[in-house]
Amino acid sequence: MSDREPPRRRVPGPARPVRTDGRRRPGPGARPARRPGTSRPGTVRSGAARPGAPRTIRLGSPRPRLRLVSLVLALVMTAFVVRLLQVQAVDAGEYAAKAQLNRYVVHTLAAERGGITDRDGVALASSVDANDITADPTMFTREETDIADAPERAAALLAPILGQDQAEIAGKLKAEKTRYVVLARRQTPQVWKQISDLRSALAKKSREDSATVNVLAGVFQEASSKRVYPNGDLAAGILGWVGADGTGGGGIEQQLNEELSGEDGKIRYAQSGGRQVPTAGSTETPAVPGSDVELTIDRDIQWAAQNAIAEQVEESKADRGYVIVQDTATGQILAMANSPGFDPNDLSKADPDALGNAALQDAFEPGSTAKVMSMAAVLEENVATPSTRVTVPNRLHRGDRLFQDDVDHPTWYLTLNGVLAKSSNIGTILATGQLGDTQAEANQVLHSYLRKFGIGSPTGLGFPGETKGILAQPKDWSTSQQYTIPFGQGVSINAMQAASVFSTVANGGVRVEPTLVRGTKGPDGRFTPAPEPRKTRVVSEETATTLARMLESVVDDEEGTGTKARIPGYRVAGKTGTANRVDPATGKYRGYTSSFAGFAPADNPRVTVYCAIQNATEGSYFGGQICGPVYKEVMQFALKTLQVPPTGAGPARLPVTFQP
Repeated sequence: MSDREPPRRRVPGPARPVRTDGRRRPGPGARPARRPGTSRPGTVRSGAARPGAPRTIRLGSPRPRLRLVSLVLALVMTAFVVRLLQVQAVDAGEYAAKAQLNRYVVHTLAAERGGITDRDGVALASSVDANDITADPTMFTREETDIADAPERAAALLAPILGQDQAEIAGKLKAEKTRYVVLARRQTPQVWKQISDLRSALAKKSREDSATVNVLAGVFQEASSKRVYPNGDLAAGILGWVGADGTGGGGIEQQLNEELSGEDGKIRYAQSGGRQVPTAGSTETPAVPGSDVELTIDRDIQWAAQNAIAEQVEESKADRGYVIVQDTATGQILAMANSPGFDPNDLSKADPDALGNAALQDAFEPGSTAKVMSMAAVLEENVATPSTRVTVPNRLHRGDRLFQDDVDHPTWYLTLNGVLAKSSNIGTILATGQLGDTQAEANQVLHSYLRKFGIGSPTGLGFPGETKGILAQPKDWSTSQQYTIPFGQGVSINAMQAASVFSTVANGGVRVEPTLVRGTKGPDGRFTPAPEPRKTRVVSEETATTLARMLESVVDDEEGTGTKARIPGYRVAGKTGTANRVDPATGKYRGYTSSFAGFAPADNPRVTVYCAIQNATEGSYFGGQICGPVYKEVMQFALKTLQVPPTGAGPARLPVTFQP
């Protein structure tokens, strides 16, 4: 046997328990576990992996991280909720308004302006298609165009086409806080075509060359209308004109602007980039067209009157002149012509002094045409008859003045009819002095007749800028006015008032307020006649008839001052006038007002014509010499146009003089 101890046989014992975490559970008699951080000498540290032993990984707790993420998400969501509440609840109205403002635009739909025609429906003023040139300033900013001077470049292209100042256009294109500006109103279709073609050319070039900018991309057009006057300057003083804002600036255009304008409509739509968004819908209130206005004037007679007065003003080198043609029975004005005139189609070329209607706006001393009112008072008051004898000296001393007639003469032996025929100032003073027991009473009576004839009162036309003239109360008449007013000095009237005086005599002594408008035709096509003019009895029919016969002597008798107004085949009644003229610039007498007024046929009046010329400086200045021919030309044309036949009766031929 060997002295080496034999190997000890391992006796199987109970199995060692196994832990669920992969580590063996200590069995009976196992050593207690070591404290953390200690190790047995000569052994491997617990933190190090044993060769061949499985590696152990320890995970940190996720709870702190989850808490941090939850907190951040909660803060973000809270911020979103607060902002959402602010936008949808607190500031909802403000943001909605801003959205509407930026998205929706409202434009005015201009109503078509009513037309103006003459008595036969011939167009005198009408409206044609035009365009308002507009722009969106936001499309000219640097952010949109990538260039700083887009407004200036666009203005340089538009200014020559629109005929406007380049700097002014650029200023509009730089407007802030708006997406809509009007660059020019009521431009012709040709103007928009020029802009459109240029814009298209720039757009094409910008597509081919990215460095090129279409600076006109923000320029647009809106349908509008433009006022045109197909007859140029014909009846311009009556018609007036329409300003750039579409409202009447004078004449009938201003007086009846409300009726002519109609009612503008509105359209509201969504827009983007200055263009309408078709799918966003729109709301529209249609415009109501204006009413058409039919005037009383006859275009042909107006042309004849305007042509005649223009030629005489030019020949006499006068400041201005006017002619009025009136229907004696109805008071309707058939023509009202002024010279010089203006073309309402192009006011830039008009003389500012020629704008308006001088026949209604000028106040002047009428001179001897006013003697017809003095004679009407004398006849109506029964202080004299046409055959009453009046001895007329060469000079007459009254008050502080020495009066004379227009020519030196020996003592005239005239009838009252002769005083009117020869237009004697002295004879008129003597006749009207019989209207009262004293001069003051005579003044009062004469004043009452002047007022009845419409002197010192509006004509009834209601025309813009019309003057009612100047007629002082009798108590305020100066010493000289007491004797000058009877022959037409010291009192001021307009041309329409003068014509109305003669129409009153022609109408049997009844004054009919003059009218320029026959009626209006609304958008529904219904014609509404103008109100009937007011009628006033001024003198008796007998007085008017007698006065008409006396006025014939002015034209028919060789002693009369109006022989140049004779019309072959017709009996003509008329009166000349030559008055000292007050210069509007100095307020002093300078030059003369020359005039002629009358009606025909004298025994069955149909038409009154009044002519006046201011400050004739070449040739004669007597009314019978320069206005008599105008009267004749216009009256002949009017009688022919209205197809008024001669009466066939001979003139009255009342005596002019008497043998002492």
